[in-house]
This record gives sequence, C-alpha cells and structure tokens, in this order.
Amino acid sequence: MGKTYVDTVKYLVYADLEIGGLVEKPDVVGAIFGQTEGLLGDELDLRELQKNGRIGRIEVDLQPRGGKSIGKINLPSSLDMIETSVLAAALESVDRVGPCEAKIKILKIEDTRNVKRKAVIDRAKDLLRTMLKDEIPDSKEISEMVRQEVKIAEISEYGPEKLPSGPNVDRFDSLIIVEGRADVLNLLKNDVNNVVAVGGANVPKTIAKLCREKEVTVFLDGDRGGDIILRELSEVADIDFVARAPTGKEVEELTRKEMIKCLRARVPYDEIAGNTRKEGDRRGGREERPVHLARHPAGRSGRPDESRSSNASSQLDIPSIGDDQQAGAQAVEQQAAPSAVSSDSAPVSSGDGNGYLKSLAELENTLKARLYDKQGTVLNEIPVRDLIKSISDMQDIGAVVFDGIITQRLVDLAEKKGIATLVGVKTGNVFRRPGSIQIVTKA
Repeated sequence: MGKTYVDTVKYLVYADLEIGGLVEKPDVVGAIFGQTEGLLGDELDLRELQKNGRIGRIEVDLQPRGGKSIGKINLPSSLDMIETSVLAAALESVDRVGPCEAKIKILKIEDTRNVKRKAVIDRAKDLLRTMLKDEIPDSKEISEMVRQEVKIAEISEYGPEKLPSGPNVDRFDSLIIVEGRADVLNLLKNDVNNVVAVGGANVPKTIAKLCREKEVTVFLDGDRGGDIILRELSEVADIDFVARAPTGKEVEELTRKEMIKCLRARVPYDEIAGNTRKEGDRRGGREERPVHLARHPAGRSGRPDESRSSNASSQLDIPSIGDDQQAGAQAVEQQAAPSAVSSDSAPVSSGDGNGYLKSLAELENTLKARLYDKQGTVLNEIPVRDLIKSISDMQDIGAVVFDGIITQRLVDLAEKKGIATLVGVKTGNVFRRPGSIQIVTKA
C-alpha cells in the first residue's frame, strides 16, 4: 500500500464518525479512499498523496454502540493549509460505509507546529532561567565576590615574626588568637578582623606580648592539635577566654553561624585551667601556674568585665559577647560548678571576709568547696560540681569559699539563701551585687 508515514507532519485533521451499522476499520478506510477517488483530481488523490508521503496513515478508532459504530478519524498531512482544508472537507463527503449510512464531521485542523512552538518557548524559558541563575551573577553575588576578595587582600602580617593577622590589630582592645593563616582568612571572610594566628605550636614572643596587653580569646580547632596549642599557649601567655570548634572540626571550615555559636560559648580560661594543669602534671611534671588564678595585678584586672566584654563584642561582630562571659561562666558552673569553690571560717560578726582567704589557699587546685554556717563552723566540704545543688538544698549557710570564679548565678542564689559572704579566685561577669553579700576574691 504506499507510505504509511509522513516526512513532516504540518497538520492533523480530527473528525468524528457515526455509522448506522456494525462495520470494521478497513471498511471505513476503504470507503474514504473509494468515495474520494477522482473527486479532487489527480493532485489531491488520497492514494497518490499517501504513496508520495504527503499524507500519513488514516487512523480510525471504532466502538460499537447500540447497533451503530461510533468513532474518530485522524489524518496527518504535510500539505499546505489550503490543500489540507480541501482534503478535510472531502472527508465529510463520505456518506456510506458498505451498506450502512455514514456521517463524518470535521472537528478541527491542528497546526502541529504550534505545539512545537510552545515546546520551544518553554524550553527557551528554562534555558534562560538557568543562564540567569548560574552564569550571570546578580548584584548581591557580585558584591559578595568583591567583598571576599577584599577580605583576602586585607590579610596582614604582624610583628617581627610576620604572623598572619587582620588589618590594624593594634587598634583593638580584644583579640582572637587562632592557629594558622587559613583560620585568619575564614574569620576575615565573616567580618571578624581582630584576629592573629600563632603559626604553629611554638608560641612567638609577639603573641605573649599581646596576651599581656589585651583581652585574648583563644579560638582553636576541636581536635588533638587544638589541645596541644592551648597547652603551649598557657605556658607562656596570659589567656582570658577559650573557644573551641566542634569536635573533629577545624576553625577554617566553620560556617558563619557555627563560628558565632562557638565564640558565644567561650569560657574563661580559669574555668578550665585546673584540667590543663592536671594534664601538664601527668605529661611532664610541669609546675602549677598560680599566675592564671590571680594574673591581673593592676592594669588588666582593673578594667570592668562589662567594658572588656563589650569591646570584644564590638570587634567580633556577634550579637553580644558581653553576655558570653556570664553564659560561659554559668555553663561551666553546670559542668564543673565554677572550677573550685572554697570557704573559710572567718566570724560573720567581724564583717571581714579576708579571713576566708586562708581557706581559699588550702582548697587551691582541689576542685572542692566548703560551706560554713553563720558562726564560722564548717558545715560540709563538697566537689565543685555539686556546689549549686548543695547550696539550694541546705539552710543557714553563712559563707561559701571556692577556688573558682564568682558568677552572677551564684550571687543570685546566695542572696536568695541569705548567704553573707562569697569568697573565690575572682569575679566573673557580675552585673548586680546585692549589698547584703560581701564578695572577696584572691586577685
């Protein structure tokens, strides 16, 4: 029979078919060819057009219904729209299929190129969106790219050792000390400029000098290397706070959110100094460093904690590192119940809390605490981790002495329990000091 396909389908003719009897598909196709033969001349003869590939196979779909045959006809055409319209009209001239009456009604002539045009337009939209998203950066991305490049370009060198640092670190009152150049770059990228790198386990003299002059937060990796550097720093430098990356992570790979979270969770070095000293003793018998318990003779300890913390906060560009000392101290209270608490038996009636300092010296580095009654008699000696719970549970406590930092939480609890004297190594970020409580520190 001729070609059954069309090289290029331009139009599709859709028609409804109704026959007054039960017939087969070949009967319908034969009736169409037979009744249109010679109707439109040789140029539009269906057999010749199909043989030459100008029209495709006539598709007939028949369903018997109530003694009749109901169906649809599809005719693909590569002729122009005029010739296709003529052929469609010729189909409607078929009025019999075999012995049965028939009626064909053209529903529509569809331009298949419209479907292709729609597909082309949709695909073009997708390609354009992809190009705009992936290939052409928006203004914000351009600004971010420029900002990052500038931050990288802003990395400076500090001191005779040419330590990697942020720009003009001398102008800051507080500094962050990290391990290496990559850590400095990550902090600069996240708008933290008051940063200096140690450059290895051997601590340069410049770092020791900065630690004496400024408030220092050591920000180290959460691995064994970070532990080693912290131990080396603690031997020669005066550290104020310690912040660590999450376990197994390095500072250079932290996101901005992780970095801010770690810096907010920093803790005073004195809170972990006991553990560091014990490790040092186990590893080489290094002598204790009491300087870390009272290391602010005049200059640095004279600065209020609030101002130091606010300076750190402004330089680190995080919501409030000022809160972080209090939060850090409270956190350590829960996990180590401020480093070590001790108490002395000075008479309450004397009103002189300095009498408890002898007891503080006895408890130094023991991580224990003593609770005294109002007559100066020892009630109990407990581990620091149980201090808060013990104060909450006991009554008639007159004084608490401990080898650690006095925090706002402890002051508030002491006021609530009617405790007259708190003695510790130093005070943390205590903003509210009740007049009913005498606070005595070693430093």
